[in-house]
Amino acid sequence: MKHLLPILLLGGAMQAQSFTASVYAIPDEPSPRPFWTVENKVDFGILAGLVAADGITTQRGLNQGLREVNPLMRPLVTRGAGGEAVGSALGFGAGVGVAYWLHRGHHYKAERITMRLMVAGEAGFVANNIVAIH
Repeated sequence: MKHLLPILLLGGAMQAQSFTASVYAIPDEPSPRPFWTVENKVDFGILAGLVAADGITTQRGLNQGLREVNPLMRPLVTRGAGGEAVGSALGFGAGVGVAYWLHRGHHYKAERITMRLMVAGEAGFVANNIVAIH
């Protein structure tokens, strides 16, 4: 009888803990926002078009005797269209990677701002190339 009372009390305490744990359980994490929203698809589409325009205008400028200003891209773009394609793909991939990294970190506002800055910067590069070759 002396051992039965502690066993009953311990069993009751264990049942009470399991009961309250299910009532006050932590809710599931809210589902994350999808990365490929319509907004991101449009932004990446615009960025891809600008990267292609940058590549075309860069090659035209090089054919007219101009020089690539970016020292990181210079070794690639001076190798012709193939090098330009590799450089453009690397740049576009880096842009998508940065946006995805921000998205995965739940920095949605920073992701949107970064995408807009990348689009604006690439548009500036294309405009600069067009002015230089005309």
